[in-house]
Amino acid sequence: MTDNDIEGGRVLTDMFGLTGRAAIVTGASSGLGLGFARTLAGAGATVFAAARRLDRLEALADDVPGIVPVRCDVTEDADRRALVDRCFELSGRLDVLVNNAGKPGPPNAEDETREGFHSIMEINLIAGFHLATYAAGRIPQDSNASFINISSVIGLVSTAPIGGASYAASKAGTLGLTRELAGQWGRRGIRVNAVVPGWFDTEMTDGLFTNDKSAGWVRRNTMLGRGGVDGEIDGAVLFLASDASSYMTGQTLIVDGGWTAR
Repeated sequence: MTDNDIEGGRVLTDMFGLTGRAAIVTGASSGLGLGFARTLAGAGATVFAAARRLDRLEALADDVPGIVPVRCDVTEDADRRALVDRCFELSGRLDVLVNNAGKPGPPNAEDETREGFHSIMEINLIAGFHLATYAAGRIPQDSNASFINISSVIGLVSTAPIGGASYAASKAGTLGLTRELAGQWGRRGIRVNAVVPGWFDTEMTDGLFTNDKSAGWVRRNTMLGRGGVDGEIDGAVLFLASDASSYMTGQTLIVDGGWTAR
């Protein structure tokens, strides 16, 4: 190993390392959120993994050092505030917030009720907004914080017959919210970016990849000819969470195998 190799390794560690930092990941009990929590903890962060299913979070904490399980229903204001307060209580800081919690709605607009539409917007958009604003209020000026909102290709393009009006509206709203918060908070040292996942095999897409027709639809319409697999989006979140993206804000990072570039 040469001196250049050692120096290069240190540079990469400085760019992507999160040692000494505190992160919150919502929706961390399964799917993409589980991977985000693992990845940020692996990079050295103390990760406050939040979800309603505490037993799954505790199992994750037993398996991954640096995970702090926190039961949180993000649609409840008291839970959102308690989550941020817990992070500051134990770490004294918050450096990374990943707004990932969400759920799908019915694919057909005619099947959407007014109450159901509101429920999707509440968890997918409104909860993340209020969590971010409460967190921003506790972060000091001239910080180096990174907020990451998880959107979807459904927020960029129509994916009918799969998708849904409420889900599309919430995920498109997430992108607009990301740009606006980035503009308002940039001079305070808070960067706000979004990640747009394509089709990944998770609880939210249950049945998509086990059905030959829908799986074939994904393969035909994705440039790489397949859906995403575990770990293939985690690097994007780590990039945005770390100093490697220190001059990025208000941006949308698409990880979809080429779906939206058709």
